[in-house]
Amino acid sequence: MNTVVEETAETKSVRVTRRVAKPLEKVWAALMQPHGQEALLGKGGQLGSKGVDWASTDGPHGVTRSFHPMEQIRFSWHEAEGSPRSLVDLKMRPVEGGTELDLTHELLEDGYTPDSLSERWEAALQRLDDQA
Repeated sequence: MNTVVEETAETKSVRVTRRVAKPLEKVWAALMQPHGQEALLGKGGQLGSKGVDWASTDGPHGVTRSFHPMEQIRFSWHEAEGSPRSLVDLKMRPVEGGTELDLTHELLEDGYTPDSLSERWEAALQRLDDQA
């Protein structure tokens, strides 16, 4: 797993990349199941098509912004009610021996801690790997 925290004068972002030893089709199929979506979003979190709201029972919520099967899912992310909006972009692609998952959480404002988000997304991609 590779994690990078990037910061410019305008914004901060967290990027987590993970290679899983499973084919893209299997990873995507797991992500499209409730347990795979909860692995990414949190308990109760369910992705929908573009423009559909999602919410997990532990607070995070947002809206699906982009949905391209077996390529990319982008969604807004609010840590809790009233917290700043940020964006999460999960891209996936086949690589030799499996699938590369590349997650970027961007537009981080004050109130978001890059280290805690890195840990969160590393754990989420590990859970997704476990579900696939």
